[in-house]
Amino acid sequence: MSPKEIYMDNNATTPIHPEVKKVMIETMDVFGNPSSLHASGRQARQLVEEAREEVASFIGASPEEIMFAGSGSEANNTVLSAVTCQRKQCAYHQEGVNEIITSTIEHPCVLEASKCLQERGVNVLYLGVDEYGKVSLEQLRDLLTERTGLVSVMMANNEIGTVQDIKGIAEIVHERGAVFHTDAVQAVGKIPVNVRELDVDFLTLSGHKMYGPKGIGALYVKKDAPFCPLIRGGHQERGRRAGTENTLGIIGLGKAIEMRSQEMKSDEKHLLELKAALKKGIEENIPDVLFVGHPTDCLPNTLNVSFEGAEGEAIILYLDLEGIAVSTGSACASGSLDPSHVILAIGLPAECAHGSIRISLGRENTMEEIAYMIDVFPRVIGKIRDMSTVYKRRLQ
Repeated sequence: MSPKEIYMDNNATTPIHPEVKKVMIETMDVFGNPSSLHASGRQARQLVEEAREEVASFIGASPEEIMFAGSGSEANNTVLSAVTCQRKQCAYHQEGVNEIITSTIEHPCVLEASKCLQERGVNVLYLGVDEYGKVSLEQLRDLLTERTGLVSVMMANNEIGTVQDIKGIAEIVHERGAVFHTDAVQAVGKIPVNVRELDVDFLTLSGHKMYGPKGIGALYVKKDAPFCPLIRGGHQERGRRAGTENTLGIIGLGKAIEMRSQEMKSDEKHLLELKAALKKGIEENIPDVLFVGHPTDCLPNTLNVSFEGAEGEAIILYLDLEGIAVSTGSACASGSLDPSHVILAIGLPAECAHGSIRISLGRENTMEEIAYMIDVFPRVIGKIRDMSTVYKRRLQ
């Protein structure tokens, strides 16, 4: 049995970094409203703005281009919902522009928001992906019209880890006069991200994906980009998001970003070594497996594997009994028994989608844990396959 829980579900959420926990405890008593003019309010405001500067610096933005939100999902919905704004004084309103383009493998919060927009009369077009989960730049060129107001393509997929050519996409989108948003929740903190180099108009990130607290995210809003608030009622965040700021969460996010700036490069090397060892161990010890996602343009920590003749949910449960935590696809869809929309979108059959698991490594994982995983994994898959009449029939 495992001596402790081995956590390998870091794309779902990460443990809070010790330095983040420390600073949040130290500032727990900073209760002042950042909008208040008295000393307590000014103290809170200073900490909020220091965190804003930290976030901005990390992604190559200016502090005034950073808007704090309650989550990555809220930030994504903020951008997409603006397309339906019909107020003529709104910077987003353009006569005849009533279309968005997104991809078939986006996070559920983008796909569900897109469905909602369709119900409101917005024309939504979907970019397909190749066998590795890459969108086609040629298809994007074909889909873009003068009616297209917004294109939203995630930077790195949460299930298979494939990283898109965001700079190339942004260039095409801007050539046609549209606005470009990227959901970079899984990318920021794992790989270098610079909004100036990428030339995106909007970019989303989230604290709990990079060893920060839950309940805090941020949206990069490029200077002069059209913007329409999702939450109204106050002047906070330069009028872009009403509601008293989550001071403690913002402080935690700022510290998490600071630690990423110090540790991301060395962590990337560590994660790539762990991932290579795990992939090799699976290949050498388990037959009939398929690795899903791009072999090189991929997050350093993410390994998506499909096992023929083994249900993903069963794999999760058996590994959990051995002290190992992984997931099937997106944690946001864990309550659903439907096959992964991402796996289906890249052209694999439903049985592959049902038999895939996502292993997402983190900074605290060790080579000893990888060795334990490789020792346990073949037994778990073998046990499940022994109960599969379909798999047994195929071998006969």
